[in-house]
Amino acid sequence: MKIKSTFLGLSALLLAGMVQAQTFNWPADQAQEAKAREYNAAYTDYMKADQFIEATKPLHWLLVNVPELNESIYINGVTVYKGAADATTDEAQKRVYQDSVMAIYDKREAIYDNAAKWIENKAYYGYGFYKGTKEKLGEVVSDFERALEINGSLSLIDLYSAYFDAVYRHNAYNKAYQPEEVLAIYDRIQIDLDKAEAEGSDVSRAKSTTETILVAMELIDCDFIENTMGPKLAADPTNEALAQQIFKYSVQYKCYSSQAFLTALELIDSNSPTFSTSQVRAMRYMQNKDYEKAQPVLEKALELAENNTQKAEIYMELAKVHANLGRKSDARNAARQAASLDEEQVKEAYSMIAGMYMNSFNDCRGGESRAKDYSIYIAAYNAYQRAGDSQGMASARSRFPSKEELFTEGLQVGSTINTGCWIGETVTLATRD
Repeated sequence: MKIKSTFLGLSALLLAGMVQAQTFNWPADQAQEAKAREYNAAYTDYMKADQFIEATKPLHWLLVNVPELNESIYINGVTVYKGAADATTDEAQKRVYQDSVMAIYDKREAIYDNAAKWIENKAYYGYGFYKGTKEKLGEVVSDFERALEINGSLSLIDLYSAYFDAVYRHNAYNKAYQPEEVLAIYDRIQIDLDKAEAEGSDVSRAKSTTETILVAMELIDCDFIENTMGPKLAADPTNEALAQQIFKYSVQYKCYSSQAFLTALELIDSNSPTFSTSQVRAMRYMQNKDYEKAQPVLEKALELAENNTQKAEIYMELAKVHANLGRKSDARNAARQAASLDEEQVKEAYSMIAGMYMNSFNDCRGGESRAKDYSIYIAAYNAYQRAGDSQGMASARSRFPSKEELFTEGLQVGSTINTGCWIGETVTLATRD
C-alpha cells in the first residue's frame, strides 16, 4: 500500500529549538582540549556550509573522545548525520549515517536523560529511515509508543499517521499484532485526534490517512465482529468501551444483523440512550419479531426525539408494533400521530390504516347488513385517498356495496352509515357500480 506522504514538511518543525550557549566541558589535558576546540569549530563550520559528510569526521572524534563536551554535539549531530545521509549516493554509507542519527539519540539519553525533548524527533527519523526495513520496524513503533508514554500525546498531528503506518508495516512484515491490538492502537490515535480537534487543530488529514491504513489492513469484517469481538463482550457484558468499539465498527462495515451488534447496542442504549441508539435497537427487535421488547424502547426514543420528524418516525414504528400485536386501534392512533407531525409520513400512515381496514372484513362482518359490512371498504377507500394511492382506492372501491344491495336495505347513495367494529367511522355510502 502506498500512502501519500504527509511528512515532508515536518522536519523543519521537529528541529525547532536552537542550540543555546552552554558551558563546555573541555578536557583537562591541554593537548586534548586544543584538539577538542579545533574539531568542535571544524564540524560546526562544515555544518553551516552544508558540508555534512565532511562534518562527520571531526564530530565523530568528539562523540568518541569527549562525549560529555556539550549537549550541542548531539543536537547538531542529528543535523550533520541526517544531512550526510541525504548527500551520499552510496546506499551502504547512507545506512551507516542513518544508524548514526539513531545512535546519537541513544547516547544523548545515556548522558543527559531528557528523552521528552527529542523522542518524537527520533521516532520521526526512524520512520523515515526504516519504514521499509523489516528488522527495524519494531524499533520504530517502540519509539512512537515511548513518545506517547513520556509526553502523553504527539505534538505534531501528522506524526500519528506515521505511527499508524509503522504499525501497519510492522504487522504486514512481521505479523506483530492480533487484530484487537491494532484496533486498540487505532482507537487510541482517534482519541488523541479528537482531543486535538476539540482544541482547534485540523486533524482531517491524519484521520483520513489512519482510516485509509486501517481499511487497507483488512482486519475487520462482519465475521470478525461477530466471532472475535462478540464473544469477548459476552464474557464481559458490562465492558462499555468494547461495546462502543463493536458498535462503531458494525456501523462502519454495515454489520447490523449480528448478535454482537445488538448486544453492544443494548448496553450502550441502556447506559447512555440517545434517539438514534433507541431507534435502531427497537428496529432490531422488530426485525426479530420481538414486538413486546420493541415497544418500550420506541417509547423511550419518542421521549428523546428532538423534532417532529423524529417523533413521526417513531410513531410510525409504534404503529407497526401495535399492528403486529393485534392492537389495531392503537396502531391507527399512532399512524395518525405520525401523519399529523410530518407530511412525509402521510402516505405510509394512511396506506397502513387503509390496509388494516381492508383486512378487517371477516372480523367486523356482522352478517345482518351487507351495506354496513361493506362500508369498511368505503372507510378504506377514504384512507387510500388520503395516502394518494389510486391503486388502493380502486381495490377498495371494487368491494363497495352494489346499488341493488343498498336498494334492498332501503338505503341511498349519499346517506351516511357507521362502520361499527373497531373502525367506528361514519362514511358516506357509495356503490361499486
